Amino acid sequence: MARPEVRITHAEEFSAAHRLHAPQLSDAENKALYGPCNTVHGHNYRVEVTVTGPVDPVTGMVMNLTELMRIMREEIWDHVDHQHLNETVPFLKGILPTAENLAIVFWQRVHAQRERLGSARLFRVRVVESRDNFVDYFGDLR
Repeated sequence: MARPEVRITHAEEFSAAHRLHAPQLSDAENKALYGPCNTVHGHNYRVEVTVTGPVDPVTGMVMNLTELMRIMREEIWDHVDHQHLNETVPFLKGILPTAENLAIVFWQRVHAQRERLGSARLFRVRVVESRDNFVDYFGDLR
């Protein structure tokens, strides 16, 4: 009989500044598009990483959530907390730090550690930028 598949999630929070300004657009176009987000401002972000997999009959877990926490802290939090995302985070150099782009980059960083996930598979990365705004990325579903 197949083992039940379960999704588990770990969340981390960080504070960071960023500016939404696309270099391909004029200053006027950026101001019109991004409004107040075209100036340097900050957010208290929440990043949720969800993995999915069968429940191990011995441990009763999909994976050890402490290991998922370590991965998230090493690959994301240690680099972005209290940073200026446009200027001081090497893996974001040249990337417009919208919540959408952050979710994609964070997925890539966690996915690069997939051997540490054991039999679990990365399912979703959610970036919560404010109480009312968040994005979900499920990898490349094409």
